[in-house]
Formats: sequence, C-alpha cells, structure tokens
Amino acid sequence: MDSTPLTRVGWSRCLVGALTLFLALSPAEACTGIRLKAADGTFVHARTLEFATNLKSDVIVVPRGFARVGTTPDGKPGMKWNAKYASVGANGVGLPYIFDGVNEKGLAAGLFYFPTSAGYNAYASTDAPNTMAPWQLGSWILENFASVDELKSNINKVVVPAVVFEAWGIAPEVHYAVQDASGQSVVIEYVGGKLQWHDNPLGVITNSPTFDWHMTNLRNYLNFSVTNAPPVKLGTVTLAPFGQGSGMLGMPGDFTPPSRFVRAVAFTQSAFPVKTNDEVVLQAFHILNNFDIPQGSTREQGTDSHGNEMTDYTQWTSAKDLKAKRFYFRTFHDSQIRMVDLTKFNLDAKEIATVSMQGEEPISNLSPQK
Repeated sequence: MDSTPLTRVGWSRCLVGALTLFLALSPAEACTGIRLKAADGTFVHARTLEFATNLKSDVIVVPRGFARVGTTPDGKPGMKWNAKYASVGANGVGLPYIFDGVNEKGLAAGLFYFPTSAGYNAYASTDAPNTMAPWQLGSWILENFASVDELKSNINKVVVPAVVFEAWGIAPEVHYAVQDASGQSVVIEYVGGKLQWHDNPLGVITNSPTFDWHMTNLRNYLNFSVTNAPPVKLGTVTLAPFGQGSGMLGMPGDFTPPSRFVRAVAFTQSAFPVKTNDEVVLQAFHILNNFDIPQGSTREQGTDSHGNEMTDYTQWTSAKDLKAKRFYFRTFHDSQIRMVDLTKFNLDAKEIATVSMQGEEPISNLSPQK
C-alpha cells in the first residue's frame, strides 16, 4: 500500500477544494461507535461513518512535530501546537485533520455528529491563543495526549467556539469519543456553551441527544436477554417461540441514534470473548454490519444546493487496535478490510503521509475458466 506525502502548500490547495465541496454537503450524518476487548488485553474501538455526500476520506499519518494553528471565529491565529505524538486515521474532503484515528501511545479519538445538541464555548478575541475549531479538536487530542486521564487534566485549557466554514455556512456540530490503551473511555460534549465530559463504561456512542440521555434510556430495555424465551403454558396450550432471538424481542431496529445506541450496547455486551487482536478486530466489523446504512434508506427532506436528493449512507467503517497502533477500514465501494500500521511509518517525517481509501472491490470469479 503506497503512501504519498503532502506538503503544507499541498494541504492549502486541498483546503480550497474541501470548502468548495462543502457547498454541496448535507448536514445529515449518523455514526455508531463501539469498544471491544480481547483476552490478550487488546482494546479495539470501531465505528461507522455516515454522510449524505461523499467525503472522499483518505488515511493520513501525522508525524511528530507537525505544526498546527487553530482556527477562530474572527480569523485571528488560534492555539499553536506541534504534534507531540504521531497519529494515523481517516480525514475527510482533503482536510489535514483526523476525523477518527489512534496515536502512537494507543489513544484513540473520533468525531461524531451531534445535531441540535451541540452548544460550543463563547468566544472573545482575547481567547484566540487558546482557541481552535470543532473539527480540529480531535487532532489536538491525538497529537498531545497519551491517556484519558491526561486529557481530562488539560481539556479545560481549550476554547472551542462555533467556528463556521464560510463555504459550508454552519459550524459542524460534533461530540467526541476518546479511549486509551488501558480501556478508559470518555465522551466530550459542548452543551449550552460549556464543556461536559462523561465516563463511558460501555464504550458505545452514537449521536444526539446527549450521552447521559442515552445511558438513561437503556433502562427501558432491561428485559432483554441473549437467551431465548422459554415456552409458556396457557391452560392446556403450550406456546413456544417461533425461532431464535425471542430474548431480544422488541429491540429497536431503526437507524435513529437512540435505537442504534441500544443495539450497539446489546451486541457488544453479548459478544463472545475472543483471544487475539486479529479476532477482536474481525468481531468489531461483524457487529458493525448491523449498523451499515444502505443508500436510499434514510433521506433528508428537500434537496442539496445542487438539487440532488440527500441520503445518508455508510461511507466507511473503521477499527483501531489501541495496542498495535493499527487503523483498519473498509469502504462503501470496497468491503475488503485494509490496515495501516502506524509503527511502519517514519514518525519523524516532515510532512503528512496519505494512504488512499478509494477504489472499488473486484468480484472474484471462482467458476471454471474455459
């Protein structure tokens, strides 16, 4: 798998293209994140990425020392930092920022859509030296911290206001899932102008409403069981379940965030234990098969700026091995699982390396050839 370095000039050109593409973007996005653990101690965090317009994501590898400047609402230079740790993950629309990835210390971070619930920090021009845009926070986390505890001690130093993409017309509404190699997991949200973080003992995340609402909603499903319901005798009649799955009868099956959250908890908590990192990665992809959204099944009211109907669909699914520092992915056009190993790159390179996620899956013909 080839990787291509991009200079800072190259990234600037990509940003222009990204902003142009954002003109056509729909605000719809539905993502599901899960966490699993293997017997060898490997934690894997996996997720789906849904959007209505092709984000044209690629895998990028950000080296140590890479210089960053935060974006502010008034155009002043924001927070400046140099990457302490190298990281690997998927970007979107050519941006030099990771939307979902893992760093060399096994800390993973991902952005998840958070519509109608996100309420970012207030901003004053004097805040500029500590400010960055919502889409930059994930990379800042990956490039500066080795553990969830370390992040908790520093996240209050950052101002994250509603920075608007001028071409997009809105500030992206997101919240963040972060987990480290020890298994600690946290959800970071900006609500009502204030930072909120929630410990995430189950390792599951979707979208709105707020994370604490989803955890409370689980109490509506305490009757679920992985064991099939037993036969019931009514007078002289004995009624038995029709088939498998009766213990989970009533599980919500739609694509809304509350329903996906419930299903993700049910499937991760009922998963059989596996031994190795390879097994747990495959297990994560199997579970996320249940959250794959085909094109056409979820549609926005109206059309985009080009008059096209907007339909959310799963563009890619990823898994991060927090022990081996590997980023696995498959895409809408290629269901073969591919892997990028952070440790195989020059982590002190001068520029970001890019690994393409594009391409279509060939269909193997196993019939006799004449």
